[in-house]
Amino acid sequence: MEQVPEDWQRGLVIVAHPDDIEYGAAAAVARWTAQGKDIRYLLVTRGEAGIAGMPPAQAAPLREIEEISGAREVGVHTVEFLDHPDGRIEEGLALRRDLAAALRRHRPEMVVLFNFGDTWAPGMVNSADHRAVGRSALDAISDAGNEWIFPEIAESAPWSARWAAVVGPNATHAVDVSAHLEQARASLAAHRRYLQVLSPVPVEEQVREIVSFATGPKEGFPAAHAVGFELFTFGG
Repeated sequence: MEQVPEDWQRGLVIVAHPDDIEYGAAAAVARWTAQGKDIRYLLVTRGEAGIAGMPPAQAAPLREIEEISGAREVGVHTVEFLDHPDGRIEEGLALRRDLAAALRRHRPEMVVLFNFGDTWAPGMVNSADHRAVGRSALDAISDAGNEWIFPEIAESAPWSARWAAVVGPNATHAVDVSAHLEQARASLAAHRRYLQVLSPVPVEEQVREIVSFATGPKEGFPAAHAVGFELFTFGG
């Protein structure tokens, strides 16, 4: 397994919900911001349907605050929300257009995405939102570089990212995050209200377990703690 390329300066992490980044990518983000890279987050929803018993109008601002707090723990200070409906994201042209416009605004060289496959493992179905966002974002990387596909966003000049790195079960590359586990734990722990509803297990125990699983050793990669990515290369 190879090292994820790091000869870039600007990165954009695109996910469906608050907390998606903290379930794997945040440790790598902490490494990259420590290198002086400019990393930004783009959330397609505000996660308003994610807390059982809490109406969306209350959940959305809470989850937004938790995401911004978690981002700061790993050195990220730009967090944008697109306001698509949580749980009802539609894969297609409208989402591709919004993502292409965001890519032109932020102009990343590296785009980080969340697993958009049908499953996480045999018998573990992936979220419809994750599938829609990841697939549309991968297409939007090409869209953002083409001046003719979405002429309605022509106020921003075309932009072509160099890579997309996808957190998930089909890793081809990895990043050594051994020096950034505490930051990753703090970033996930910022989603305290969400985690309290998700499981009766104490938040700190959940955080330790999740981060340990996400940053375990990767076969063929010489690091005790690593985050794995499937890497896609573009012609930008």
